[in-house]
Amino acid sequence: MRTRVRGWRWRRSPLRRRSDVVEAWTVLVVAVLVSVVAPLVGVAAAVWAHGEARAVSAEQRAERHRVRAEVVDRNGGPLPSVQAGGQQAYRATVRWTEPGEGTRTATARVSAGTRPGEAVDVWFDSRGRNVNPPVDGTAVWQHTLSIGTCATGGAVLVVLLGHCLVRRVAMRRRLAEWERAWARTEPEWTRRDA
Repeated sequence: MRTRVRGWRWRRSPLRRRSDVVEAWTVLVVAVLVSVVAPLVGVAAAVWAHGEARAVSAEQRAERHRVRAEVVDRNGGPLPSVQAGGQQAYRATVRWTEPGEGTRTATARVSAGTRPGEAVDVWFDSRGRNVNPPVDGTAVWQHTLSIGTCATGGAVLVVLLGHCLVRRVAMRRRLAEWERAWARTEPEWTRRDA
């Protein structure tokens, strides 16, 4: 049941129960947690995620190198989009010249519209395996914002679930208090013995 008088749980009243006071304080704590603490949790998680993503990006940039190569031949059908970083790709034989080492060839992923004879950028790791390009700044920020948003949402969800639990317990206690009060009052009103 709702009342139109705001803040009645804070005022002295013979109708105010202990559970009303607990619920009023809980609303205040929830408001502070949702408006201050949850965003701080999100910011902390985002800062941590940004540092981790930048470290991964720097590590990938250090161990991967880009080569400008010419597509020699197409080797097969399209690759699954998961392996190709979400873009349609296929395997092809590519050739490039490295200073001091001469001409080299390898099998690499190239985009679907690439034809033999075209020049493409391919990435290799330190062991000579074809890999995806290193994570760029946009992906780092997308990861940062995603983690920060999820952490904030998770913190808000935990606070609201806690608030629901406290309200449920307060409602049960309130109903028990009302039952005890009615058990004391009912004999006086109905003029019968308990």
